[in-house]
Amino acid sequence: MSTFKETTPRWKTTIIVSTSLQKHELSRMLIVQQHRVRFSHSVQCGALIFPQSGTAFMFVDPQDLPERCEESGLIEQIKKFVEVHRNSFLLLYAPFNGKRELETLSLIQHRFFGSSLRILPVRNNAEIVKGMLTIAKATSKPHVDSIRDRMSMARAHIVESSPVWEMLKNML
Repeated sequence: MSTFKETTPRWKTTIIVSTSLQKHELSRMLIVQQHRVRFSHSVQCGALIFPQSGTAFMFVDPQDLPERCEESGLIEQIKKFVEVHRNSFLLLYAPFNGKRELETLSLIQHRFFGSSLRILPVRNNAEIVKGMLTIAKATSKPHVDSIRDRMSMARAHIVESSPVWEMLKNML
């Protein structure tokens, strides 16, 4: 007796990755998942760009920074990253939420409050890859259109089956 296992094709995309991450575990994990990873010297250090969805991620590990984060040039790097990429995410590696990681997170949050930068504290490489792929897939064509259609249908269903809507119809 054979068992039938339904498999959905895995989503695969092209990712432009900074050469600074060429030997990093993140790159290896993306390649193993059969994404088309293209390394580039022209993208910012620590950047991963998903052209199909228009999203860009910048990986920062506070352990790689000097004792005083302000002296590292990190704020200027992030500022440039946000200026170049309209849909930008900062992946702040903070596996233990130590004092240093929290200080770095606080500094970045205060400096970029009100900007388009979204800061995602992440704990491990698997979490980073899963989060990036989820965001990139949800914001890429045709997935974004499908999500928008489903949200529109859900909203219409909620409105139509709402007791408030029924009450308003009866009043007219």
